[in-house]
Parts: sequence; structure tokens; C-alpha cells
Amino acid sequence: MIVLISPKDIEEAKEAIEGGADIIDVKNPLEGSLGANFPWVIREIRDITPEDQLVSATVGDVPYKPGTVTLAAVGAAVSGADYIKVGLYGTRSYREAVEVMKNVVKGVKDIGEDTLVVAAGYADAYRVGAVDPLVIPKVARDSGCDVAMLDTAVKDGKRLFDHLDKELLSEFVEEVHSYGLKCALAGSIKREDIPLLKDIGCDIVGVRGAVCSNGDRNNGRIKKELVEEFVKLCKED
Repeated sequence: MIVLISPKDIEEAKEAIEGGADIIDVKNPLEGSLGANFPWVIREIRDITPEDQLVSATVGDVPYKPGTVTLAAVGAAVSGADYIKVGLYGTRSYREAVEVMKNVVKGVKDIGEDTLVVAAGYADAYRVGAVDPLVIPKVARDSGCDVAMLDTAVKDGKRLFDHLDKELLSEFVEEVHSYGLKCALAGSIKREDIPLLKDIGCDIVGVRGAVCSNGDRNNGRIKKELVEEFVKLCKED
């Protein structure tokens, strides 16, 4: 599996890079599950990241405002992100989600055809009124995205697997793959979840808390040795 680690600043990014993360995912956890960081932080992290490691950037837990979200996504792309992640927090339906993502894809691909766009839903969407997570594969397909992702919106200790069981997640992954897209899963993932993620065919696993000191995504700091351990487990056959 590809390992995505989410630093919030330059120092954490260095730890993730040296720990061997495949994707350095710039976010700001203080602004939410997929909280956006500043353009200059994305740019600085891209500048220090080796070419063989990719950089992604979240543009936030976004509202149903296609123009606003597209402009934010273009800003992240211009700042150097290889992946643009959009958290479909304020979209209440398939139609709204597709409208947002179609415009994001157009804006981002106009900047660079090789930049990848991620449609991210929430396994606990029922807690915040967001679009049903099980329609995210179709949203990604019908809007022209490259990756369909699930995370959790509320960071209160409940995990991805507390909201969707193995059978549903396996069906999610299979559907994403049937459309020729990649699948990413996140949401308070722990090391003990890695075998299950491998078993269901997850392409990209995203973590922050699991590689932070004291397992604390907000107050802890990403540590190189924790990243190394997590990456090693993900790469083992």
C-alpha cells in the first residue's frame, strides 16, 4: 500500500519524508478533518520534498460552493501539490458533490493534466449531514476524479471501522477499482488495521495520529521512527 502521512508544518514534513512516507499530505488539523493549510506552507513543503515523494494538499471540509472550492483547489495546485483532496462536507447529495468535483477537476487539470484530484467523503457522514459515503465512488467517476477516498469527519476517537464494516468497505474498494480509479482510506487508522486494509485491497492509507507522539493528532507531533514503523508494516507482504 501507498502510505500518505499528514504533516501540518515544515518540521513535521521533514519527519514524514525521512520516515519514508510515499505522499506528504499537507493539512491543518486545527481546521478540521481535512483542514486546509496555507499556500506558502504547501510550497515550502514541496520545495523540501524529494522528487520521488509526492505532495498532496487538502482544501478543507468544504461547503457546497463550487466556485469557492474550485478557486481553493487551483490555489493548492499552483502551490505545488501533486494531489488535491476535497472533503465533501457541505454537499448533501450526489448531485451537489458531482457539481463541486466536476468544477474542481476542470480547474485543476487546466493548471496541470498530471495533477490528481481526490473526492473525499466521510464514513460518519450521518453525524454531520454530508453526502452518503457509499456514493463517493460514483461521484469520483462521474466528475472525472482520479481517487475516491473515505475519512472520518468527527475526530473523537471513533474510527473508520466503527462506522463502516469490512464488508461495506470491501464493496467500496471494489466499486472504485471497477471504475479504474484508486482508493484511499483514512480515519483514525491504527497499525493493527493494516492487515485488514491490505485484505480489502486499499491502494492508499492515510494517517496522522498513528504516527504522532502519544497518538494525538492535534497536540502530538509526527515522529520519524513512528513513520518508519508504519511504512514498514504497510510494505510487508
